[in-house]
Amino acid sequence: MDDTHSFEKLNHKIINCKKCLRLYSYIKKVAKEKVRRFSDQKYWGRPLTGFGDFNARLLLIGLAPAAHGGNRTGRMFTGDSSGDWVAKVLYEHGFATIPVSREINDGFTLIDTYITASVRCAPPQNKPLQEELENCFSYLEKELFLLGNVKVIVCLGKIAFDSCCKLLHIKGAKFSHGKSFVHDKYVIISTYHPSKQNTQTGRLTWKQWQDIFSKVKAILDKSASAK
Repeated sequence: MDDTHSFEKLNHKIINCKKCLRLYSYIKKVAKEKVRRFSDQKYWGRPLTGFGDFNARLLLIGLAPAAHGGNRTGRMFTGDSSGDWVAKVLYEHGFATIPVSREINDGFTLIDTYITASVRCAPPQNKPLQEELENCFSYLEKELFLLGNVKVIVCLGKIAFDSCCKLLHIKGAKFSHGKSFVHDKYVIISTYHPSKQNTQTGRLTWKQWQDIFSKVKAILDKSASAK
């Protein structure tokens, strides 16, 4: 199987998806109206693909692109405060080339890592409907199928955790920050999402966030040394 070609086909489908009229209309509206601080920029305004290393052992699942982050820049966790936290912690643990993710041509490249999300369009109030999650689910399924080397899955928030459980047919698991368990060939780790709502209130501290990725690094290092 040519993974690059397979990802190109999948990503073409994602970018051109119009399954969810509410979301499709919303991201187009946001891209047209913009906000003042980005009024001079051209917004992406389309569904977003995942991105990263096709041979990745680490998979991050987020909630959805941010209206003025990924929906503007054309790359998940890029150009917003959540992206700042993701980029910095990945860089500090050797999973990214630079500690910032601000725009699509900034040189930020993932190492041994792939980033995706439960929903590919920015939802109003960051709250996708159940049917919208279901419409996007097949894209997540296909990505995991193509990412044949994944060993650790980090779920950023409860919606991502629930998507992961559905993906792996895990029944009865409850979300909590820092929870980790083994299922099949994967180690699943859940964390609070690095949204402003969590980081600015202290619900998710930088130390807690670092600890998640220190755990990931230890698991992958141990896995590599065991070969």
